[in-house]
Parts: sequence; C-alpha cells; structure tokens
Amino acid sequence: MMDIFSYSFMQRSFIMGTIIAIIAPTIGLFLVLRRASVIGDALSHVALAGAAFGMLMGIYPVYGAIIFSIAGALGIEKLRNEYSEYEELSLSIVLSAGIGLASILISLGNTSGIFAYLFGSLALVTEKDILVVSILGAFIIISIAVLYKGLFYVSFDEEGAKLAGVPVKFINIYFAILVALTVGISMRIVGVLLISSLMVLPVATSLIISKSFKQALLYSNLFGILSVFVGLIISFYFDLAPGGTIVLTALSILLIVIFINRKKS
Repeated sequence: MMDIFSYSFMQRSFIMGTIIAIIAPTIGLFLVLRRASVIGDALSHVALAGAAFGMLMGIYPVYGAIIFSIAGALGIEKLRNEYSEYEELSLSIVLSAGIGLASILISLGNTSGIFAYLFGSLALVTEKDILVVSILGAFIIISIAVLYKGLFYVSFDEEGAKLAGVPVKFINIYFAILVALTVGISMRIVGVLLISSLMVLPVATSLIISKSFKQALLYSNLFGILSVFVGLIISFYFDLAPGGTIVLTALSILLIVIFINRKKS
C-alpha cells in the first residue's frame, strides 16, 4: 500500500489533492447556502475554454482557465443584476457561452492534451502545478477567513445584510472570483467537468449529520479529504481517471451516510 508514495507524481497528487479537498467543499458550502451550487458547472465550461485557449497560445493552460473563469464569474454577477427576477438565467448564459467557445477553440487544433484537463490526470501533475495551487489555495483560504462574517451573513440573508451595512456587492464579486480560482486550480486533479461535484457532494453529505454551520464546514472538509484520498488510491491501482474516481467516491460516501442516517431514524 505504501509503495504508492514512492512515486513522485503521486506525492505531488496527494499534496495538490489535499489542498483542493479543503478549498472546494469550503467554497461549495457557501454556494449551497446561496442556492447557487450549479455555478461551478457554468464556470467549469468557461475554464475548459480557457485551458484550450492556453494550449493554442502556448501558455500554461491553468492560467488560461483562471483568467477565463474570473471573466465568467464577473459576467455571472453582472447578469445577475440585469436579470434580478430570473437570476438563474445568468448561469445558463455563461455556461452556454463557455461550452460554445470551448468547442470552437478545441476544434482549431493543437489541443490534444485537453482530455487531461477534462477529467484530471495523475501523471501530469508538475511542481509548477503544486506551486500555483499552493499560492492560490492559501489566498482563497485567507480570503474566506477575512470575509467569513460577511460571507456568512450574505449567504443566509442578502437583503438583511444590505440593511445591516454589509458591502454585499463587493463580497459577491470577490466571492465569485474565489469560485473561479477554485475551478481553475482544481482542473489538474479533478478535471474541469467534475470540479463542481467535489464542491457539492461533500457538502451534501455534511448537511445530513451536521447541526451547525461550523460543523457543516468541518464535515465538508473531512468528507472532501476522504473522497480525494480514496479516489486517488483507487485511480492509481486501477488506472482510472482521478476526477471521476474522486467524484464517485464522494457519491458513495453520501449514499452510505444517507443509508446509516435512515437506519438510525
């Protein structure tokens, strides 16, 4: 079992996976509370376009994914204000734009490595990936810690937060950027098409057993880490796509917790 850690690429994968396993569910918890969990899906398609653009331009694809994701996140916030009565339209519009642009960029050629960004790859995780994920991961966690009270208030009652003097517009824009960064840096391990699942599934599991917000946050992180670790181990030994394996592991944990909870009740 321990021979898995004798491979340098697996060591890098576990380091990166641990960081993402903490960030993604943490961001996901706030998204779920805002009833905007599908925002990860919308931004993932935009990130795919960014990765394809990076490949075509000969730049680091993760940078392209991050830039495009941030643009998409800001677009969602702008459209949310335009369609205040139909806010979900903003997600559909950005998702459509992302997948349309991605398909065109991929069809232009020189994007043969795009599959690794769709579903994640263990062998292709590099030292540069670790550095980028570590720096941006630390930035995301610190940002959440600093804005914790504001995010908490806005997530539960946006109108009440406005009346209380909370800078709601700033927090919404800043949080949208944090979501975009999370999607961008997670693509190497989980893949852009599956990252939204890692944001949501551990949170869905935690909400079944938690009795407070802090418990939900703690359990989300624990289930996220468990899903990533088990998923990486299974994907290594059975030569499976890490993203899909991690997501199915997270889903299995959710189903187990639901089953145990029903037995108790």
